[in-house]
Amino acid sequence: MEQVDTLIFAGWVIPVEPDNTVYPHHAIAIKDGKIVDIVSSDEAASRFLARVTHRLPTHVLMPGLINTHTHAAMTLLRGFADDLPLNEWLTEHIWPAEAACISREFITDGTHLAIAEMLRGGVTCFNDMYFFPDTMADIVDKIGIRATIGLIVLDFPTAWAANADEYLQKAQTVYDQFQDSPLIQFALAPHAPYTVSDDPLSKTKALADKWQVPVHIHVHETAFEVEDAVSKQGIRPLSRLQQLGLVNSQLLNVHATQLTDEEIALLAEKGAHVVHCPESNLKLASGFCPVDKLLKAGVNVALGTDGAASNNDLDMFGEMRTAALLSKGMSGDASSMPAHQALRMATLNGAKALGIDDVTGSLEQGKSADIVALDMQTLETIPMYEPISQVVYAASREKVSDVWVAGEHLLKSRALTRIDIHDLMAKIPAWRAKVEKAVAQAHQS
Repeated sequence: MEQVDTLIFAGWVIPVEPDNTVYPHHAIAIKDGKIVDIVSSDEAASRFLARVTHRLPTHVLMPGLINTHTHAAMTLLRGFADDLPLNEWLTEHIWPAEAACISREFITDGTHLAIAEMLRGGVTCFNDMYFFPDTMADIVDKIGIRATIGLIVLDFPTAWAANADEYLQKAQTVYDQFQDSPLIQFALAPHAPYTVSDDPLSKTKALADKWQVPVHIHVHETAFEVEDAVSKQGIRPLSRLQQLGLVNSQLLNVHATQLTDEEIALLAEKGAHVVHCPESNLKLASGFCPVDKLLKAGVNVALGTDGAASNNDLDMFGEMRTAALLSKGMSGDASSMPAHQALRMATLNGAKALGIDDVTGSLEQGKSADIVALDMQTLETIPMYEPISQVVYAASREKVSDVWVAGEHLLKSRALTRIDIHDLMAKIPAWRAKVEKAVAQAHQS
């Protein structure tokens, strides 16, 4: 018999690739962190001898979800300034709070909280944009989740850097420090066209080309952003990025609620990606990403939660369901974004956007064993007619029982194996007091 490290038997396996496919009564064999094969339960029992065997007859196995846009440490600002439009929320509340509170300690505790939440919600990979990326990379490395760490670029000073040149210098340092980590990728992350001027954007492109990494940026998030850019610069933000050579297959356009048909055609032509964050956009009343048009044009669309300060959770199951329902409502077509497409956007499309679809995003022979198990034998998820539809429309993150990343069991029967949640939860209440005190002092000064 063939020796493997882990053998997982399940009621159903949803590989995502091939698309819209379900394998009933199958098992996944894992060795050295990779998928050896996906075969029928009978064949697995006769072919493989495993060091560890899991029997999950009421469970669905699926690829780990990929949160393709978030600001992880902003979990510590969850619910801080709700029910406000983006510009007011950002400039009058979030930026002052960050200026008063951001530190390595803030990033450490906020990132641990975010990763704990994401793992319990079936997320095995996330794409981040925030401060102190070196601290975040160190945490990711120790916990063993997969991540693309955004190396943020801004024109103005923060606790991380004083100016655009220092952001880019520190980006080089962090990249050099962690580039050999097997679970960490990097992206250049200029915050937005309205916070980064032409020179640092051009330098960002040059560095992204040198490293062959994505450029992760908020683009056309609101009508105000576009109108303000036209008023001040005489050009729409995406057109400006195109002039600077940034609209290409490395570009991740986050939000993209304000797109003309010509801009959609441009994104399709250039092979650029869009990251759809439906719940954050709805909560901030930022607008509606034209996902149906983008998909029909051939644009790769992935899903993200945004940060917990504007969502207010990191729940990719909720994001899938909201995205599917919103697409149907906007298009007037009930067949728009069927369940299998929503699941693909939350998995393989995210991997493609991050340039790691040869590693993760689907359950295929040779790929990393980034796997999520959902218990579907619950009152809320029976009876089972169509497993993929049930995952998207009926399941929730509370159904996630187990999570493996590169074959490592990071969530076992709902228990995190590498994060002490009692210690973590004991630290969080103090941050509320620190944030409120710091912001009050900042407003008085």
